[in-house]
Amino acid sequence: MDWTDRRRRFRALLAGDHCVHPGSVFDPLSARIAEDLGFEVGMFAGSVASMVVLGAPDLIVLTLSEFAEQAYRINRAGNLPLLVDADHGYGNALNARRTVEELETAGVAALSLEDTDLPQPFGATKPRLIPIAEGVGKMKAAVAAKQDPLLVVAGRTSAAAIAGLDEAVARGRAYEEAGVDALFFVGVRTRAELDALSAATRLPLILGGLSNELADRGYLAARRVRVALQGHQPFAAAVQAVHATLKALREGADPAGLAGVASPELMKRVTRDAAYAGWTREFLGG
Repeated sequence: MDWTDRRRRFRALLAGDHCVHPGSVFDPLSARIAEDLGFEVGMFAGSVASMVVLGAPDLIVLTLSEFAEQAYRINRAGNLPLLVDADHGYGNALNARRTVEELETAGVAALSLEDTDLPQPFGATKPRLIPIAEGVGKMKAAVAAKQDPLLVVAGRTSAAAIAGLDEAVARGRAYEEAGVDALFFVGVRTRAELDALSAATRLPLILGGLSNELADRGYLAARRVRVALQGHQPFAAAVQAVHATLKALREGADPAGLAGVASPELMKRVTRDAAYAGWTREFLGG
């Protein structure tokens, strides 16, 4: 498949002057819904991937191949530019290089690579960062792995929350010098912190998680934030809907009277029923 157009659109977003909230997606149908509703970008998170693929919490037990396969399923179902959370690159710098190769092949428009020490080492009681030199090596390996120059690699760090603002600034600058296309900061809570990070760096910014103080897209755009995550409520909402529906059925509810069930019209739209009906007529003589 041709992934060029969606990567160009993501690049244009980074080069623009607006901030968008991505649609948190997790499978082909959720991505189609986000696209139909007008989201400019889809976001596929590592935490959500672990839950949807394995039914497991976000403890880095998902493998790269499992993550890339689900990303590909999402991408082939539509044309929404997809930003994915590639966690720590599934290992060292060589693993990070392999991660970029697999996710580029899977059609993602952008991926973030973080410098958290993952999976959690034996005896660790709280998140910690890998040495900055190791982080730089991962970023350089990721950038070097790209075959499509349009693919975006975002250097991601949670240093603001783990080690403080000065460390976040140092890592942002170092990853810029390593050649990443954007910076992804997690754990930024105040305008003072974001102002400092924006002033100290020059690349487009992505923010993971928004405090009330930062929930102003005009302000964020003025600080070069181009993508601001809001969380991953759609998957949690889907889990709640499935739980409520199965519980009601188990307790004897009439299937015809269930609330919150997608209409036949909506199901046909998200499964692209009209397109398949046309292909059936054209190719099967139906």
